[in-house]
Amino acid sequence: MWRQLSWIQTDETNPYRNLALEEQLLFACGPEECILYLWQNQNTVVVGRNQNCFRECLVSALEGDGGFLARRLSGGGAVYHDLGNLNFTFLARRENYQVERQLEVILQAVKRLGLLAEKTGRNDVAIGGRKFSGNAFYQTGEFCYHHGTLLVNTDRDKMSRYLNVSPGKLKAKGVASVRSRVVNLADLLPERRNTEQIIADLRECLLQSFSNVYGLPAETFDRSRLNEADLKDGENRFSSRKWKYGETIPFEREVSRRFPWGEVQIQLAVKSGRVEQARVYSDAMDPEWAALLKQALEGKIHQRKALVSAAEELPQSVREDIRRFLEETI
Repeated sequence: MWRQLSWIQTDETNPYRNLALEEQLLFACGPEECILYLWQNQNTVVVGRNQNCFRECLVSALEGDGGFLARRLSGGGAVYHDLGNLNFTFLARRENYQVERQLEVILQAVKRLGLLAEKTGRNDVAIGGRKFSGNAFYQTGEFCYHHGTLLVNTDRDKMSRYLNVSPGKLKAKGVASVRSRVVNLADLLPERRNTEQIIADLRECLLQSFSNVYGLPAETFDRSRLNEADLKDGENRFSSRKWKYGETIPFEREVSRRFPWGEVQIQLAVKSGRVEQARVYSDAMDPEWAALLKQALEGKIHQRKALVSAAEELPQSVREDIRRFLEETI
C-alpha cells in the first residue's frame, strides 16, 4: 500500500554523483513510499553490473572525447547517455514494487505528448517497433529500483561510435545496427523543435502520470533525508577504476553464448589443473547469478564434470541453460 509519493530531480550531470544519489535514495525509501528520480548524464556510456566494458564500449574513443564510462548496480546491457536523454528511476520497498505500474507511468507520460508506446521484448519500450527506452532492475533485500532511459534527442552518431553491440544481439533484434534500432522522441514530435523544451514537457508529463497511476499527489523529496558524506563515498566508489573497469585475469580459456535472456562470456585462469580465477560477464537482467557462478567455478578441477557441477549453485531460471552451456563448451 502506498501512502507517499515523492519525486526528485537533479541538475547534476556527473554520472558517478547521479548513481550515488540513486543508491542513497534506494535505502532512504520509506516502507509505504514510491520515489521517482529524474536525472541526466553528460556524454556517458553506462554498462550493466556484469558486463565486460571493453567488449561493450570503445572505451578509448569515449574517454578520448572527454566522455565517462560508468557501471551501474543493475544488470542488462550498455546504454549511451547525453543531455538529449532523460533518465528515470522508480524506487520502492519490495511489497510496493510493481514494474507494470511503473511502466504504465512511462506509457501514459508519452501518451500525454501525443505518442503511443508499448513495452517490447524483455526490457524495452518502443514506438512503431523502434526503441526509445531501455529498462533495467535492481533488488537488494527489501529495497528495489527500476530505472531506464528516455531518448529525446540523443546523439545517435556518438551512440553508434561508442557502443559496440554484438552481431548476435543485433541479429536477435532483427536490425543491422544500434542506430537503426532506436528512435528519438524529437523525431516524432516535429512541432516541438527545442530539445530542452521537450525534456521539460516530458518531466511534467511524468510527474502528472506518476500521480495519476498511483492515485496520490507527488510531493518534492525532502533532501534533508540524504547524507552528504555517504553521497561522496558512493561517488568515489562508482568513479573508481576497480568498479568501472572490473577485474581482469590472465585467462587461458574463454567461452561465450547467447541465450534468449542474455549473453554470457566465461573466462578461466587455470593453474596446476584447477581453476584459479574465473570471470563471468553477462547482460542478463538478473545481476546476482554471475557472482555465484564465478565463486562456484573457482577452485574446481579443470574437468568437464567438475565445472558443469558449478551450475547447481545457480538460480533455477538460468541453471539448466548454463549447465548445458558448460557441458557443450568446456
